[in-house]
Amino acid sequence: MVENKIIFTGPVGVGKTTAIAALSDDPPVQTDASASDMTQDRKGYTTVAMDYGVIRLDENTKVHLYGTPGQERFDFMWSILSKGSMGLILLLDNTRQNPLKDLKFFLTSFHDLLEDAPVVVGVTKMDLNPQPGVDVYQQYLAQHNLNVPVFEVDARNEDDVKQLVTAMLYSIDPGLEG
Repeated sequence: MVENKIIFTGPVGVGKTTAIAALSDDPPVQTDASASDMTQDRKGYTTVAMDYGVIRLDENTKVHLYGTPGQERFDFMWSILSKGSMGLILLLDNTRQNPLKDLKFFLTSFHDLLEDAPVVVGVTKMDLNPQPGVDVYQQYLAQHNLNVPVFEVDARNEDDVKQLVTAMLYSIDPGLEG
């Protein structure tokens, strides 16, 4: 059995839980708890340990999907979940005050993983706030010598989430067939 692992990360309320639910072959396992800090301004419940889903590519191949908690106080889970991951999908919320600061924060936080694994960026909620545009994210990454695919995504849309996973897989092996 070939088993792979992909990590979904990003700030609170960005759509990590939703993205995993959109893609998972089984109902995802969620560790949500009532928000008890400033998170409650954004949503009533928040992930406190992880979200988990699975994609079965065939009878011998699984891809495990892990979503990290978005709150920095649960960052100890980030390194635990990242062990053995083949890549990172970083979701950013375009309605947050400074999504480029979020981009920098999460790239720094997952630096160890990104030394050996690719990252793909998905920007959510661009329908609510179109600025900064995808090109601004790409310019920021290029200025930091990072060649990272960036997509506008709706975390509820299975095809959008598949696009992120596919881009990550092509980053690992550009010779893959579609």
